[in-house]
Amino acid sequence: MKKILIILSVFAALASCKKDIQNLNEGPKLYTDVPPATLFSNAQKNLADIHTSSSVNRNIFRLIVQYWTETTYTDEANYDLTTRSLPDQLWNIIYRDIIVNLEKAKTLIPQQDPQVVSDIVKKNETAMCDITEVYAFSMLVNTFGNIPYTDALKVDSIVQPKFDDAQTVYYTLLTRLDAAIAQLDNTDAGFEDADLIYGGSIDKWKMFANSLKLKLAMVIADSDPTKAKTLVEQAAPNVFTSNGDNATFQYLGNTPNTNPIWVDLVQSGRHDFIACKTLMDKLNTLVDPRIPLYLVPNANGVYIGAPAGLKSSFTAYASPSEQMLETTFPGDLLDYSETEFLLAEAKERGFNVSGTAEDHYNNAIRASILYWNGSDADATTYLASANVKYATSQGTWKQKIGLQKWIAEYNRGYDAWIDVRRLDYPEMAVPDKAQSGFPNRFNYPVKEQNVNTTNYDEAVKAMGGDDKVEVKLFWDKF
Repeated sequence: MKKILIILSVFAALASCKKDIQNLNEGPKLYTDVPPATLFSNAQKNLADIHTSSSVNRNIFRLIVQYWTETTYTDEANYDLTTRSLPDQLWNIIYRDIIVNLEKAKTLIPQQDPQVVSDIVKKNETAMCDITEVYAFSMLVNTFGNIPYTDALKVDSIVQPKFDDAQTVYYTLLTRLDAAIAQLDNTDAGFEDADLIYGGSIDKWKMFANSLKLKLAMVIADSDPTKAKTLVEQAAPNVFTSNGDNATFQYLGNTPNTNPIWVDLVQSGRHDFIACKTLMDKLNTLVDPRIPLYLVPNANGVYIGAPAGLKSSFTAYASPSEQMLETTFPGDLLDYSETEFLLAEAKERGFNVSGTAEDHYNNAIRASILYWNGSDADATTYLASANVKYATSQGTWKQKIGLQKWIAEYNRGYDAWIDVRRLDYPEMAVPDKAQSGFPNRFNYPVKEQNVNTTNYDEAVKAMGGDDKVEVKLFWDKF
């Protein structure tokens, strides 16, 4: 279980020596095709890595939503997305390393020996690929807006793909997700040990897919409340019910399956990140029990956060916790805590889901504290605080849920970025040397601008004429 090595360089095995020089390039020990299970595993790992990474070359979302800020090189905390070509990096990883692997796996699944792999397993495997692909494409839409979709993978015939309308793509993804859910058959498994998240459990995949549907539906709750309501009410009875259902990727602690944060911050010997004042002030005010679970104190034993984007001393401020830096610390793609926050929000919006907003809010906070190895008693005490209790905490329901969800998503900066844009809370401080307003999207990659220029120009025009980070996406109405 989960010990499959994701090393595609296996295909570069040395060719055997042969006397016939004409056969030297045939590679008799090379696979003629990649097993679909290997491609699926590789896509899962790449998806987990890009979510979990703390590299300023790949994932700066913890900086954007001001969980962390930087010590010496503060470009990214100041919303500089271009110096390190961050849009290009994210774009390439999702298209090339995740979606292409999934598409290739789907073409190979039907070719598996029917004596070894049943038709039900093949259907399940195809559905699992589609669900993961919906997740990946939704990241692209929610990051950039209009994206290549219809033409995106026709690389043999279309080298300059057109950009599809973001809302159209998003709604297509929701339809694809429904089709994949309907295709899942729990009378058999899918990918088994090659599924590095659920070990082939179709029951778990059904819950994951419905929880993803709930999440994607709530993203459009402001722009299309009628559609969101329908989708939420369909998904809600079948979503996660405990932390045991979480879509976590368990890193094994051995190269290349090591927690990316350990690679970035421990193996590298760097001290680039410290707690941001925006986060630390909130946690301290609330006397949040997750403080020592999220962070370690400064050299004087005090939990202090640095102003966003300001050059600061590493030893003067709190920094990422020891458990985050463990080689085996898992990546988190979607979890029970987030699901409960979404259900709390759904109740406040008048959607027909079970329970009360307060119950779901409490469940979400408790699940987060327990996930981070806090105690049930800690959660009970915290929820009884007047500043946390749903009935007495300050603000609108959006502010209450928005604040606590942001805190709970501490190691999931990308998802927190979506929610900060959706719920408009908590408010982010203006960084010390901000290069722009708050990023509501990423600029398009430079390669698209320079190589796919005509389609790029049309995409920008369709989104209002500016390829700027301040431009709001179709669902961001307030």
